[in-house]
Amino acid sequence: MNTYQTTYTEQLNREIAQTPGEYLPMLLTIVRSFRQSITLKPAEESFRQGWKEAMAGETMPIEELWGQ
Repeated sequence: MNTYQTTYTEQLNREIAQTPGEYLPMLLTIVRSFRQSITLKPAEESFRQGWKEAMAGETMPIEELWGQ
């Protein structure tokens, strides 16, 4: 683990240690939810979602996507 990660890990550990025990289950739920929201989905799942959106007409002109 590099210094950058260690610093944040230590800060997170301090915050967790200061959290009252009765709130730890909710904190765990929040952390898991956050991690799952930022984790990349497998390519197959991403393709299926994109295909579903394209077939439903949920598309944008390429000029809008590129901002030009």
